[in-house]
Order: sequence, then C-alpha cells, then structure tokens
Amino acid sequence: MSPSGRRHQVGLAPRLLLALLIVLATAAVTAWVVGALVGPRLFHQHMVEAGLDDNDAAVLHAEEAFRSATSTAATLAFAAAALASAGVSVVLARRIAASLGAVSTAAAALGAGTYGVRVPSSGLGAEFDQLAGSFNAMADRLEDAQRLRERLLADLAHEVRTPIATIAGYLEAVEDGVRPMDDTTVAVLRDQADRLTRLSHDLSAVTHAEAGDVVLDLELAPPEQLVHAAVQAAAERAADAGVELRAHVDPGVPAVSVDRHRMAQVLDNLVTNALRHTPPGGSVSVLAGRQGGAVTFTVSDTGDGIAAEHLPHVFERFYRADVARDRDSGGSGIGLAISKALTEAHGGTILASSPGPGRGADFVVSLPAAP
Repeated sequence: MSPSGRRHQVGLAPRLLLALLIVLATAAVTAWVVGALVGPRLFHQHMVEAGLDDNDAAVLHAEEAFRSATSTAATLAFAAAALASAGVSVVLARRIAASLGAVSTAAAALGAGTYGVRVPSSGLGAEFDQLAGSFNAMADRLEDAQRLRERLLADLAHEVRTPIATIAGYLEAVEDGVRPMDDTTVAVLRDQADRLTRLSHDLSAVTHAEAGDVVLDLELAPPEQLVHAAVQAAAERAADAGVELRAHVDPGVPAVSVDRHRMAQVLDNLVTNALRHTPPGGSVSVLAGRQGGAVTFTVSDTGDGIAAEHLPHVFERFYRADVARDRDSGGSGIGLAISKALTEAHGGTILASSPGPGRGADFVVSLPAAP
C-alpha cells in the first residue's frame, strides 16, 4: 500500500492527538524562548534600574532563582497540559468517532434498503445534532418514497389488471360462443381499451410534469376566462350528475401568465375530482380572487370531504382515501398529481383543505399575478 493510502487510514483519535501535540510543542517552544532568553534579560534590566550592581551576589542569585523557577513552572505546566490534552483528545475523539461511526453504519444500512434506520443525537453540539437530524429527515423521506412506490406499483397493477381481465373475459366469451360480438360487447371492449389509454396518457403526463420536461406556452390570461372555460367544459357532466356548477370571479383580479391548455387541464382535473365526490343535489364552485401578489383559483365542493390524515397525501399518484369507492368511480388517481406538477411548473402552489368527511373540500391553486 502506498504512503498516501496508509495516511488516509489513520483514525480520528491519532490525528486529533497529533494536532494537540503540535499545539503543545509550539507553546513549549514559545515558553522556553520567553523563559530562557527574554525573561531573564527583562528581569536583569529591572534589577539594574532598581539601583543594584550587575555583579552583586544577590542579583546573580535572584536571576538564577528566576530562571530556575521559570523553567520548573514551564515544565510542570507543559506536562500537565500534555496529560490533560491527551485525555481530552482521547475522550473527544472516541465520542466523535462513535457519532460518525453511527452515521456511517446507518448510511450503509440505508443504502442496503433498510429504510427504518435512524441516527440518535450524539450530544456533541448543534452541528452533530443537525447532521443527525438531516440524516433522519432524509431517511424519513426515503422511507415514505419506498412506501409510496410499493403502493404505486400495487395500485398500478390493479388499474391495469381490471380492464385487461375484462377484455380477456369478453374475448373468451366471444370465442366460446357465450356472447355475440354485438354493439354492447364492442362498447365494453372499447371502454376498457380507452381506460388503459387514459391511464397511459396520465402516467406519461405526470411523469413529464414532475420531471420538469413540460414546455409551457405562456401568455397573459384573464382569470375570468380560465374560470368560465373550466365551468363550460364541465357543465354537461355536472348536469348529468345532478350537481350545481357555479362560477365567480372577484372584481379587479389581475391577469396571470399561464399556458392556457395546461392551466385548463389543472382546473378540469380539480372540477372533475369535485364532481366525482359530490352527490346529486350538491354544488361545486369555481372561484378566482386575489391574495397579496398572487391570484387564487379555488374549486370548492359540498361533497364527501377529506379526513385530516388523508390531506397530506391527496396529491400523490394513485392515492385514494376510499380505495373501493374511487376505483369504482372510474378515476385513475393521477389527476391531482398532474394538477400539482403543472401548477408548480407555472411557479405556483396548490393546497387541499377540508373540514372533515361529509363536509366538502377546497382545492386552491395560487399563481403569481402578472406584472
């Protein structure tokens, strides 16, 4: 092994001890220079200024006593400092090495896929506590991402399996002569194929949006145009669902710089989601207003509402507060994730709030107002 390789393997304790020894050696040399060269001369000068003769026996004895006392004191002080420094360096190095070793071990476990590992606080100061806190926060995010990935794969498998099973079942029935290839069968097959196509498009859209690959064709757009376009696009669906669809724009709301097609997609996803979870006789409102330097678009409904524990996750792919109901309703579980990604691509934010189950929900898109 090369000298460079051996040097890199030296532990923290020897390095810290060596650094302290260098400091002590520097202090010892400084003390010797002061005690052996500078100090006696100054002492002799003060004795002469006091009116004593240079060759006076008392003066010579006092100077010798000064040198001896200085040398003894410096030696004892250096020895005590060396012992104290060695002890402190060993204890401190062991604690630091133990703390860093815990982080290293946890990082190795995390890299091996053990996402539940955490680093305890070392008590060595704010910097080490911050390191442990940052590592644990990273581990929390990785663990959440792993759980989301597992749920995403399971839900995706279900989303694909259901239409494929339906198509396979109908084709088998046609082949066995149990069902004729009539308009009803063709309609079912086409509906399931469309469902797979929508799922493919939605996955592609959210992947590109979250990766920042979406190219926005920005232009100034009055909020009232965006709101009324969203309401008109969903009017027929609202009427078929027996839900009242309203629009309201506060006066004086400034324009926003948006890609009209992408923002229409955001609002349509929010309105579609609201209609899906609002029973007949309820209402969905699409509102636009101003809040500080931002323009807000709010889609509010009087429907099923969202429990507090589900609110932080509603914008995750395939996340469903009520799995059975949402799958039966035909949603892919990707619309809100697409809305979030596209809103953030515009430099905005999107938030969800709800008083609780059965009390409706609000989705608020906030975009910077155009200059």
